[in-house]
Amino acid sequence: MRRIRVVIADRHPIVLEGIRSVLATQRDFTIVASCSDGASCLEAIRFLVPDITLVDAALPDVSRQQILALANTVGPGVPIIFFAGIAGDSELQRLALDGACIILPKDANPEMLVATLRKAAQGLAAGLPSTGNGNQEPRAGEKRPLTQLTGRERQIMRLVSEGLSNKEIGRRLNIADGTIKVHLHHIFQKLDVSNRTVLAALAISRNELHTAPREPDPPDLLRQDPASVK
Repeated sequence: MRRIRVVIADRHPIVLEGIRSVLATQRDFTIVASCSDGASCLEAIRFLVPDITLVDAALPDVSRQQILALANTVGPGVPIIFFAGIAGDSELQRLALDGACIILPKDANPEMLVATLRKAAQGLAAGLPSTGNGNQEPRAGEKRPLTQLTGRERQIMRLVSEGLSNKEIGRRLNIADGTIKVHLHHIFQKLDVSNRTVLAALAISRNELHTAPREPDPPDLLRQDPASVK
């Protein structure tokens, strides 16, 4: 079995050690470089061409655009997952919604970390746009089945079609804003859409989202935002 080659980069040694410990329990992952600064991260991407790179979104000596630009020039394109600990990062949210990267909140549990890495690797193996290709629109007449969405993703798609913001959706479903962003990125990838406007139009055009009975909320893999629990 070919292992998924991963580069990890974070300013904090304890975070790097934690990620290494989690992935060491998974037979399908191997960490090819563990970096504590942006320069070594860029070097690892350039020379090792990993399958996935998990990067601290707040590395001080390199910009997110530099990381994404390099990732798009090596091999078939290296999916970038930004490990983010700050809510309300508008630049990072915009990059994720454009399909340029994936956001993984730092309060994600180990299961969500592994699931996100696997999803990014599966997207690359299937030739799906993982970085830099988020502006592609669905081809005329093409319909991606909504059955591939989870119950939670269908809920979020419906609420987007009603014009709710991420914060409003989070309050409605009692989940963290970062969780909403992760779900939206997965929805965009599954349906091959590029932004909320297209997603809302798709939901409205397929009125089964509104006519079908609402499913019970499945448990989220991410922890709830403590601020949302009163």
